[in-house]
Amino acid sequence: MFTAYPYPSLVSNAPVLQRRLGTADAAFIGLGSMIGAGVFAAFTPAAQSAGAGLLVGLVVAALVAACNALASAQLAAAYPTSGGTYVYGREQLGPWWGFLAGWSFVIGKTASCAAMALTFASYAAPGGWERPVAAVAVVALAAVNYRGVTRTARLARVIVVLVLIALAIAVAATASGGLHRLGELDASGLVAHGPYGILQAAGLLFFAFAGYARVATMGEEVRDPARTIPRAIVIALSITIVVYGVVAVSLLGALGADGLAASSAPLRDAAAAWSWTAPVVTIGAALASLGALLALIAGIGRTTLAMAREGDLPRWLSAVHPRFHVPHRAEVVLALVVVALVLTVDLRGAIGFSSFGVLLYYFVANLSAFTQKQASRMFPRAIFVIGGGACLLLVATLPPLAILGGIAVLAGGVAYRLVVRARLVR
Repeated sequence: MFTAYPYPSLVSNAPVLQRRLGTADAAFIGLGSMIGAGVFAAFTPAAQSAGAGLLVGLVVAALVAACNALASAQLAAAYPTSGGTYVYGREQLGPWWGFLAGWSFVIGKTASCAAMALTFASYAAPGGWERPVAAVAVVALAAVNYRGVTRTARLARVIVVLVLIALAIAVAATASGGLHRLGELDASGLVAHGPYGILQAAGLLFFAFAGYARVATMGEEVRDPARTIPRAIVIALSITIVVYGVVAVSLLGALGADGLAASSAPLRDAAAAWSWTAPVVTIGAALASLGALLALIAGIGRTTLAMAREGDLPRWLSAVHPRFHVPHRAEVVLALVVVALVLTVDLRGAIGFSSFGVLLYYFVANLSAFTQKQASRMFPRAIFVIGGGACLLLVATLPPLAILGGIAVLAGGVAYRLVVRARLVR
């Protein structure tokens, strides 16, 4: 029996979002976030870190993601509102913990938006036009989100189905060419790069799993959230784990660890046995990037809404459109920031930075779930101990530049909040 939480906001008379999403809608949004550009891009840096040991890293990343998903599901059932772990951290641990989670999510995922847009353009745009095409993609998907969450869910369904078809064709082509390198995946090859390499690969691959947060951040727009959100998260994550496992084994079987580490387009290279699959993989990668970008815009907008309601971001960002019932100011500002980034900065290498922010976000989620009272608890506390500890361990093994950049961003956020709070005290 869960406690109904008196949200939508701690601010009286705040505008609210509408509950329009069912389990299938929420699951597709989660799938669109996870089966995104990560499946086309994350395996190469993982192979560079761990070689064939990326399979072990994938298992570790999946286990950590499962712990985090269960924490998110338990918390979302108790706090069915926008904002995800920002709200959970505030209510279970205190305002600073919530701010740490929200700031990590918004900044890290804003960079991910730019990375997804540039990834899309690298596949879809002619040479020299990547940045303008990326900017147009951001504006177009922001417009879809602006028109209402049901349109976001419908487009997510279409994109997910098309991407899964493209992945199925690529895997079939890869298998038809022969998975001759599978024999090289012996025990010594799996651990050749040592525990550090495996954990670094897990941290990088975690980037591809993190989309289930989008379901929790949209808790204010889901029907019967105590039942719908846990189901949607479990469904989306389970499907994603199976898909990633099949793709990883296929890539290693066709290219080997060294070939995978050297490939800039591993799925396209592995599927070369069927020459006509190259454009299919290209289209699939472009659509996957758009799907991830679509879900990111929706999730960041809702977290920004929650932070603005509490004054941790400017309060005028908490406005909800009277007709479309979306946080329209937050989404417009996000779109402008992302457009500025894709026109000026190369963020296609932002996987490590994004993983830093997301892992901290889920550390707060696990800690929040651990502190929930028995009446609100769905799963054993040991799960959240494992999940929180694993998040910190994976953060520590990320590339040094990602760690330093993440620390700098967190310091900037803390300074901002201290200044705002000091002004309120005066």
